[in-house]
Amino acid sequence: MTQPAKTYRNGRIFDGQTLRDGHALRIEAGTVAALAPETELPRDGEVVDLGGDILSPGYVDLQVNGGDGIMFNDDPSVETLRRMAGAHRRLGVAALLPTLITDSREVTRAAIAAAIEAVQAGVPGIAGLHLEGPHLSVARKGAHDPALIRPMEQADLDALLAAAQALPVLKVTLAPENVTEAQVTTLAGAGVLISLGHTDADFDTCRRYFAAGARCATHLFNAMSQLGNREPGLVGAVLSDGAVSGGLIADGLHVHPETIRTAWAAKTGPGRLYLVSDAMAVAGTDQTAFDLGGRRIERRVGRLTLADGTLAGADLDLTTALRVMTGQVGVPLDAALHAATTLPSQVIGRRPDRLAQGHPVPAGMIRVTSGLDAVIPLG
Repeated sequence: MTQPAKTYRNGRIFDGQTLRDGHALRIEAGTVAALAPETELPRDGEVVDLGGDILSPGYVDLQVNGGDGIMFNDDPSVETLRRMAGAHRRLGVAALLPTLITDSREVTRAAIAAAIEAVQAGVPGIAGLHLEGPHLSVARKGAHDPALIRPMEQADLDALLAAAQALPVLKVTLAPENVTEAQVTTLAGAGVLISLGHTDADFDTCRRYFAAGARCATHLFNAMSQLGNREPGLVGAVLSDGAVSGGLIADGLHVHPETIRTAWAAKTGPGRLYLVSDAMAVAGTDQTAFDLGGRRIERRVGRLTLADGTLAGADLDLTTALRVMTGQVGVPLDAALHAATTLPSQVIGRRPDRLAQGHPVPAGMIRVTSGLDAVIPLG
């Protein structure tokens, strides 16, 4: 039996590029039949009154460490990935990269195997895998265990090349201190998305690694060489290189809103800054603490910290990031939505979801309240 047409009206429609006021979206047989001014669309079938809310494709989050009370590192299995994806779907995320924080060779192998199995099984929301480490810089370790940080060896390179062949997306965060330019070129040539992060490398070194094949940076400003008056560091390299994009934790804690405002204006294109949650086990729960590699992480007033006060991931969802970007940074809402949906899709080579005539309705469509304080997954 054919489902009746459904029309979303009396709201704002973000089509993946543009935020449209006074428009309605009509769906017929799982396809966008029309996106047009409300007065031009018929009102037969089911009519959904958005009440001023925003209709949008779902978020795409390229840095998700955990959710539903569990970290990927705790149990790198398909069931963990299913739970994480489900928790983040409730937070509006249509697609994510589960992220493994620096760990042992055995855990890394298990994470790769779990991600491959999850993709093959079609677990909703799992777009690939992000390995954040272990080839980082101890000097910029952040919450990563320094005992597990190490140089990339041939066996590591071979494992990553094999994983890249089996996964739709493999993103690897690494530091020049522990990976050679030749290794980066080899990985990039095999389709691995190389992201510089957790590094104290200087500007010139970072530019060389971008030339070698790195294409983005992990959580800009955090755990990396900073923009200084005589040494621009990785931050300066990212902002000045148009071929590079950068993830941004926009919780108002990891990066000051005024710093985000300056970086947003300074970024050379076509590369852009995109939003990530860097979410941990507490995402989608009311937990107040959890363990990471035997170390206790406390959750207090939107902040996750180790005992010494070091930030350990973020207590953030992307709807909150939109609120920070628009309310504290001053970024237009359509640009903030683009940074949470279309842009991260493009960074990983995924075809972005669109609300456009003739396109299939995105499986992860969402309704975001007008105050950017809640999200309702649709479908």
